[in-house]
Amino acid sequence: MPTVRRTVNRVLLGLAGVVLLGTGGLVLFGGLRLPARWDLRLPAHWPWSRPGDVLLSAHQRTRWTHQGWWWPVVIAALAVFVLLMLWWLLAQLRRHRRDEILVDSGDGEGALLRGRALEAVLVAEAEALEGVDRAGVRLTGRRTEPRLRARLALAPHADPGGVLLRLSDEAVAHARRSAGLDHLPADVRLRAVKHRAERVS
Repeated sequence: MPTVRRTVNRVLLGLAGVVLLGTGGLVLFGGLRLPARWDLRLPAHWPWSRPGDVLLSAHQRTRWTHQGWWWPVVIAALAVFVLLMLWWLLAQLRRHRRDEILVDSGDGEGALLRGRALEAVLVAEAEALEGVDRAGVRLTGRRTEPRLRARLALAPHADPGGVLLRLSDEAVAHARRSAGLDHLPADVRLRAVKHRAERVS
């Protein structure tokens, strides 16, 4: 997912750059009177060929304003554009799953460890702890400085303090040592599993 996000960002930025560069070049082309100086014969409808040209003529600006559908379409298009921009902004700020971790292999080159594999091991170790009913683990952060986000569903009679201590001393410590990391910060969230009341006879 991060690779796809980087590709989309580059494509969008590239397209925006091409549009802005092309528009600025056309405006500069006409503003400096280059067609007249270079004796260029441009098409009749060529935009911005003289310094006095405007972006949109009065006729172009008011062409459909008397139509009943014009303003609803404009407002809907602007609303969709704003929503797309907000979605893109939130996508940049959201913490994404770390697909790979750079492990120090001791030869100066390093090795890549699959993030999903380490997450699966952490989930298995966390769910094996006494008092943990279910576990979810996600690695975030940079390749060289990953962070751990865990959600644990605790059994009704679990000791939250004991679960956190064992998670830190066992599962997180094992993951840190296996990945060759100096430290592995963890954000752990606990919640209790709802259970039905037991009938006493």
